[in-house]
Amino acid sequence: MHFSETILKGAFVIEPEAHQDGRGLFARTFCAHEFRDHSLADRFVQCNTSWNAHRGTVRGLHYQVSPSCEVKLVRCTAGSIWDVIVDLRPDSPTYLQHCGVELTARNRRALYIPEMFAHGFQTLEDGAEVFYQMGDFYAPKLARGLRFDDPKLGIRWPLPVTSISEKDQQWALLQ
Repeated sequence: MHFSETILKGAFVIEPEAHQDGRGLFARTFCAHEFRDHSLADRFVQCNTSWNAHRGTVRGLHYQVSPSCEVKLVRCTAGSIWDVIVDLRPDSPTYLQHCGVELTARNRRALYIPEMFAHGFQTLEDGAEVFYQMGDFYAPKLARGLRFDDPKLGIRWPLPVTSISEKDQQWALLQ
């Protein structure tokens, strides 16, 4: 696997090294030893999937607070998405900055998201599916969110938003 740190310290794009032959390809998508060597979480306790019917759907921006902060490893298993993370670590030099990465079933990239980062994505194709490995269990009372269109964040989504949950539209704007 190839680990490339994003502009937000501690967040990585991870590209598998594919071994191809006449049958197709094989690649590791997770290895606890390699993650540990890069000082990343090497234990995941829950896996989630999200299937999205329509292009332009936005999910997020979600995170959890202590004591159940989540590390996430996110990949797109069908179609393509624009995956966005926001640094919420108050002492970080990139506090409230964001970055986006295109994850597709074709490029097989994953995005490693540290604790105290908000996460969301927009589907770039109908039928996009996203697979998450989670470093902590979902704790509804600790779940939080940011508005996808908060002017303070200035996130530019690649497509017009065609679908978003009522809950994600209701998050308060940052002060």
